[in-house]
Amino acid sequence: MSELRILLVDDEEEFVTTLAERLEIRGFAPQTATDGEQALEMIKNNDYDVIVLDLMMPGLNGLDVLQRIKRRTPDLPVILLTGHGSTREGMEGMRHGAFDYLMKPLDIDELITKLHEAVKEKKE
Repeated sequence: MSELRILLVDDEEEFVTTLAERLEIRGFAPQTATDGEQALEMIKNNDYDVIVLDLMMPGLNGLDVLQRIKRRTPDLPVILLTGHGSTREGMEGMRHGAFDYLMKPLDIDELITKLHEAVKEKKE
């Protein structure tokens, strides 16, 4: 499989940078955004295979960004990240078209599995 083009969106700059580095080492092609507006602009100007989107961000939160992504590109898979031990927001995101959600702290192997599943489902 060719390297997946992934957009990682999280307002925690250190987290998103570290996650991008860990995915690059594993053969992915991640780009990062640190807020919802930046992410939407990047999605408008680039092609991605999958988006990894944090739900809890200042300004445009993850659900707002998800809804805008799905209006613009309904087939683009989005994996949500949620922290604070809450699954309610993740479930809400899935009702709005997210492929799945993962809890922070993030297990990199679980994320990689979800990335491949999301892209596989998109192609089917």
